Amino acid sequence: MKITIVMGFFLPMPPAAGGATEKSWHSLAEEFARRGHEVTIISRTWRGWPDHETRDGVRHLRLRGDNHTGKLARNLWRDLRWSWRVWRNLPPADITVVNCIALPVWLGWFRGRAGRLVVMPGRVPKGQYRLYRRLDRVLAVSSPVREAVLRENPHLAPLIAISGYPIRWRQLAEPPRVEKPAAEPVTLGFIGRIHREKGLDLLAAALADLSRRPNLPPWRVLLCGPHDVERGGSGDTYLRHLLATLEKALPAGAWELRPAKFVPEQLEAVYREIDVFCYPSLAIHGETFGVAVAEAMAAGAVPVVSALPCFLDFVHPGENGASFDQTAPDAAQRLADALAALLQDPSHRRRLALAARATVQRYDFPVFAERLLDDFSALK
Repeated sequence: MKITIVMGFFLPMPPAAGGATEKSWHSLAEEFARRGHEVTIISRTWRGWPDHETRDGVRHLRLRGDNHTGKLARNLWRDLRWSWRVWRNLPPADITVVNCIALPVWLGWFRGRAGRLVVMPGRVPKGQYRLYRRLDRVLAVSSPVREAVLRENPHLAPLIAISGYPIRWRQLAEPPRVEKPAAEPVTLGFIGRIHREKGLDLLAAALADLSRRPNLPPWRVLLCGPHDVERGGSGDTYLRHLLATLEKALPAGAWELRPAKFVPEQLEAVYREIDVFCYPSLAIHGETFGVAVAEAMAAGAVPVVSALPCFLDFVHPGENGASFDQTAPDAAQRLADALAALLQDPSHRRRLALAARATVQRYDFPVFAERLLDDFSALK
């Protein structure tokens, strides 16, 4: 098959500047190419990179893009301009996968050489599905995203499949984690965008509560991710606020914030340090799946997540992780209680970690890619 994958206007491919969607489709494209398919990725130009090249069997076409901003209206305008540029440069394909907003509107009317049209909403839709016509598949990454799409366009129900996101399960899960000595601190960790909506203030409050509790085994905190607005963070002012909060709440040396890691092997090494993965997101309309949560589970960490429906597609409290009500007045205490319970019971923590790793194996790239290719073949 000839498969074209269209990315958004603000990040390059390969994913040198991060992005869960970018990382996922880059690895899927390489997997498709390894299986003999002709794959083209369209993404934004990037300093020092050619506009046309082939890497690892995947053809890259790079067009002029823009940086992401904190303003929705401005981003939508940039997406519109980007979609116009992409439409004018689309190669012939059997399947075109679109990860931007405006392009499917045009392809609904002027399909041209694009073949079958597949869209994968990486975020909760913002009304665009009311405008979409002649789609062939919608890959909803979670059940809440499926419901959001249906609210905008109920006629798409037969075309929607809940896909999740692919992850490098095999690389994260192997070799199996070596059990830590009892005297070594348990690492509580977060990997993701340093943004207010990720619930990091709530996490800081829970950690302050935890630090005051007696008779807990030793523990430490590891945070890792981008804080700049261009990569989805809340910027320098929020970073300074968070650092000041952590410095006040925790003893020196009990926590660290590392820069974002964009090389997969480096990021995987950080995941393997974490025993309990905290993801207390408040973004009920922003979270769509939780790639970081699934990756942490594959690496052998127990997830502790806010009770957003997208996480509960694969995090089952008491079976392979824990959750807490982020809307409760005592949300910080509830999060601290969940963390304390895992700190105090190493054997329970190990059982949950093994179950967590097994749960997300279905998102391993080769398994995920095979399901997609079977579906694409059926659409031809």
